[in-house]
Amino acid sequence: MRTETKCIEAGYTPKNGESRMIPIIQSTTFKYDTSEDMGKLFDLEASGYFYTRLQNPTNDFVAAKIAALEGGTAAMMTSSGQAASFFSVFNLANAGDHVVASASIYGGTFNLFNVTMKKMGIDFTFVDPDCSDEELEAAFKPNTKVVFGETIANPALVVFDIERFAKAAHAHGVPLIIDNTFATPINCRPIEWGADIVIHSTTKYMDGHDATVGGVIVDSGKFDWMAHADKFPGLCTPDESYHGITYAERFGKEGAYITKATAQLMRDLGSIPSPMNCYLLNLGLESLAVRMERHCRNAEKVAEFLKDHPKVAYVTYPGLPGDKYYERAKKYMPNGTCGVISFGVKGGRAKAEEFMKGLKLAIIATHVADAHTCVLHPASSTHRQLSDEELVACGVMPDMIRLSVGIENVQDIIEDVAGALEKI
Repeated sequence: MRTETKCIEAGYTPKNGESRMIPIIQSTTFKYDTSEDMGKLFDLEASGYFYTRLQNPTNDFVAAKIAALEGGTAAMMTSSGQAASFFSVFNLANAGDHVVASASIYGGTFNLFNVTMKKMGIDFTFVDPDCSDEELEAAFKPNTKVVFGETIANPALVVFDIERFAKAAHAHGVPLIIDNTFATPINCRPIEWGADIVIHSTTKYMDGHDATVGGVIVDSGKFDWMAHADKFPGLCTPDESYHGITYAERFGKEGAYITKATAQLMRDLGSIPSPMNCYLLNLGLESLAVRMERHCRNAEKVAEFLKDHPKVAYVTYPGLPGDKYYERAKKYMPNGTCGVISFGVKGGRAKAEEFMKGLKLAIIATHVADAHTCVLHPASSTHRQLSDEELVACGVMPDMIRLSVGIENVQDIIEDVAGALEKI
């Protein structure tokens, strides 16, 4: 099946007389006839469900759909995108280990890595995604376990060179994790460019309607853990908490990573989404392909309008000809990038705040990447504690507006933005 068809059909195939829609299995526990039957589940000798903190059928149907969309072999749903970011790295790196990460990533992920996980004893080196080959090579250490990047960075809109970083990671015997939230598998499939693990904040375009918070981790099933067994003892040596199972031997390249994440991390940390949330997410996935086409088409027209407006200082959008990342975006995302635009209003912070007050259609919200047009002025909201100098230092200009273009009629969106600009 092609991607658009997988949005509808993948992950769940009803049998004769069964529910056409994914069923909501809203139950914490599952009944078995004998202790022996349940014991096989705890020994990972049989597949099935015993407690929703680890796995649930509804969640697994949706995970299977997303794995199919990304071209992976296994996937695990999480309660948020942050949980997916944390689990994806923590499944491989422990105290004393090292990670190479792009410096242009979502601020929440940066803080997770640079503050919280650093407290856990994991060291991170952040590199400019446009660094030289020599600088990238110098970032690796003997204890490096993984490389991390975002397809399209939020909110900087930097397009990550997946193929280049995948080659560097593999040369050092470690996998590449890609956060594909903004591009979605409709516009980019990182596994086809060498990524080994793909994650999403499903809260964004995948849900698309401000309805649910969630995340997902997808394994490509291609990384050979046993070929680098010394780097990944958690996957390649016996797990005494599961009767000495060696995940890479028992479940192979296709299933070891996700099985370990479920059996260890989800078991102990429990960041699982509710079945109802996954049901709602699936409704969003069914329209993902048509929505992404509209998001991108609308955003391209809005970006073109902004580029020529006399009160706009600059426009950052990788789908706009002339953008710094336009050519790279064409390589990895030939059919479109995303619906998010960053632009500056002439006159600095004060004029940007005036612009925000003039909007009528666009919703002022911290959210991004859903059906509604959302707008945010970071300097007066999420980053309001920083001075103009501090804002520039962290890559957020005082006049910067983050505009997440929705799927409304594009002329209505443009007229709303034009009206707000005219009031400045």
